[in-house]
Amino acid sequence: MKKYMLLLALLPLAARAQLLRPAAPAAAGMSAERLNRIDTLILEYISRGYVNGVTAMVIRDGKIVYNKAFGYDNTALKTPEKTDNIFRIASQTKAITSVALMTLYEEGKFLLDDPVSRYIPEFARPQVLKTFNPADSSWTTEPATREITIRHLLTHTSGIGYAQIGSKEANAIYAKAGVIAGIGVKDALLADKMKILGKLPLFHNPGEKWTYGLNTDVLGYLIEVLSGKPLDQFLRDRLFTPLGMKDTYFYLPPEKQGRLVTLYSEDKKTKLIAPMPADIELQGARLIPDYPKMKGSYFSGGGGLSSTMYDYAIFLQMLLNGGSYNGVRILSRNTVRIMTMNQTGDLPTGWNSQDNFGLGFAVVNEKSSGVSLLPAGVFSWGGMFNTAYWADPKEKLIGIIYKNIWPTTHGELNDKYKVLVYQAIND
Repeated sequence: MKKYMLLLALLPLAARAQLLRPAAPAAAGMSAERLNRIDTLILEYISRGYVNGVTAMVIRDGKIVYNKAFGYDNTALKTPEKTDNIFRIASQTKAITSVALMTLYEEGKFLLDDPVSRYIPEFARPQVLKTFNPADSSWTTEPATREITIRHLLTHTSGIGYAQIGSKEANAIYAKAGVIAGIGVKDALLADKMKILGKLPLFHNPGEKWTYGLNTDVLGYLIEVLSGKPLDQFLRDRLFTPLGMKDTYFYLPPEKQGRLVTLYSEDKKTKLIAPMPADIELQGARLIPDYPKMKGSYFSGGGGLSSTMYDYAIFLQMLLNGGSYNGVRILSRNTVRIMTMNQTGDLPTGWNSQDNFGLGFAVVNEKSSGVSLLPAGVFSWGGMFNTAYWADPKEKLIGIIYKNIWPTTHGELNDKYKVLVYQAIND
């Protein structure tokens, strides 16, 4: 914190006014006493052995009113968790890739309802799965009723499934073809895998259903095609460097690898935290938990990034600001508007969620706002290794909670955290 305040003091006043910075909760209409209830909740989960360490951040009106770390990054070594630790954010990558793609949309590179095959020919004439034989993973298809559009990819309505963590049919078909979920991959190229994916069957006609899948990995490759740059370079040039996101990478440089948190698992019998194996078998592929430390070449737009709470808070604050942060405009406010509004109509969005889906985010609607304290308009998502975020345009509020444990049966901590953030509003 002292280092941060020193750097802040060296900035011109005009720049300081735009940066996320710590403030007393009362300055943002929050109760410090009520925010302390978060401490009690998280410490209870740690004391019960449900999780090793947790970091949490609350921002309101551009002010950091809560920023704490609890427990241990490494329980064996008693290494304390820190607020600037780097976490595997997995599917939180999707929002970043989606925003990056929309910067190209604003340059007139494509329209949302363009067929993907216009830019990636392998996706032409899509086929839908008709029959599947689990004995040998063979299948038959029938022609899809329409082409996949870029909007379908952004909204997960294309019919593309997920490798390794999808349906049994998707897991088998993709494994047989060598298509992977995209994290923990040592030697592969995004372009090669996405071209293979384009020739594989869809699991429903485009636009008919919402199916969580490799859509955003395809968008990552689309960025490479449209920009002529590798995805990691494009994200650094267009988002990370301009916004000052200094700790967000697909593969960490050596000097930052020591800040990567330890990944834990859960004992199947006791439901308590347990050491994570050195590598994990996941539906026919291997997952190396310390993949952010590799010298990798695969840039998964759907799940490959690691980052800090502060970096991701910058990204979310940019969106709450209508597309700009610290004097840098990334998107226009109307592009942010369409990204964070319902784009999927009444389609169920999976996991018993009543939320809608925008262009890269789940979006709370009037009906689903009655399920929790989150009002309509909140946009959110999370990551496989138990990280989560949301941003609330109405309350001008951001909530982030990071853990790195997979799998876990105690994911309700994230929902309880949301309750405790909202009950602390005091204006």
